[in-house]
Amino acid sequence: MLSRVADAIYWASRYVERAENVARFINVNLDLMLDSASVERHSWAPLVATTGDKEWYDARYEDSSPQNVAHFLSFDRSYPNSIISSVRAARENARTVRDVISREMWEQVNALYLMVMEASQRKSEPDELASFYDQVKLAGTNYAGATDATLTHGEAWHFSRLGRMLERADKTSRILDVRSFILMPVFSDSGTSVDEVGWTALLNSASALQMYRQLYHTISPQNVASFLLLDANFPRSIRHCVHRAQESLHAITGTPTGGYLTEDERIVGLLRSSLDYAQIETIMEVGLHNYLDELQTNLNSAGTAIRQHFFTVTA
Repeated sequence: MLSRVADAIYWASRYVERAENVARFINVNLDLMLDSASVERHSWAPLVATTGDKEWYDARYEDSSPQNVAHFLSFDRSYPNSIISSVRAARENARTVRDVISREMWEQVNALYLMVMEASQRKSEPDELASFYDQVKLAGTNYAGATDATLTHGEAWHFSRLGRMLERADKTSRILDVRSFILMPVFSDSGTSVDEVGWTALLNSASALQMYRQLYHTISPQNVASFLLLDANFPRSIRHCVHRAQESLHAITGTPTGGYLTEDERIVGLLRSSLDYAQIETIMEVGLHNYLDELQTNLNSAGTAIRQHFFTVTA
């Protein structure tokens, strides 16, 4: 497969997943605004921190009002990771490989693009955008479903899944990191009190609440972190995403799983091993934030190594 084709398929998938996850963590705040009496719990500043682009935001916006943050994350065309920018980039990447991807994949990403462009023309308050974010989330699910159901599971499909899984792992880690940092003091200060509304909203942001309830009967920070980090079977857990990413990477390279020949295979293999053998008690004792910070660094390193291996043309 040509590197430019693989690059476009990989990034179309990543950008759709990115838009979906931005919609997910904005929805968390909308839920908290309705359900929580604590102003601190539904502050909008942490949403910017979740993106890792706080300096970019601070240079362009005066404060972290709901209107500013919602516009920045949803419709700011100059911000490359906003929903509108991500969807536009996904569509452009998909357009360049229409002869490789399925018709259904193109129709899904094009419909998402048209919906987002239409929504960007309306002047809506953040609390009026709940249905918009639901549509973005559903569109992301539909695109992934169309990819799995209509694209031959060869190299193109593996590049698509590789991009989707790395993006999903990164965004799940960021949502867990920022939200747990806000919610954890409620637990630690009193020793007994848990902000169930906050932790429930966190699970809902990953569509994880129902599956979590099948394993755990009560909400606790340790169990929520364990489920989103280390569960092997839940599709949005970080461990599950890294497993699937490694499978696709090795399917593309042909290297047997368990070994490595390239830097990207080495980094992803280390990530998988660290998650397979991690214990949540140790993670919580050392500090969840520190663990997630290192994890995000390694995910970024994996993405860089994949780009250099497959997509960078050397003279």
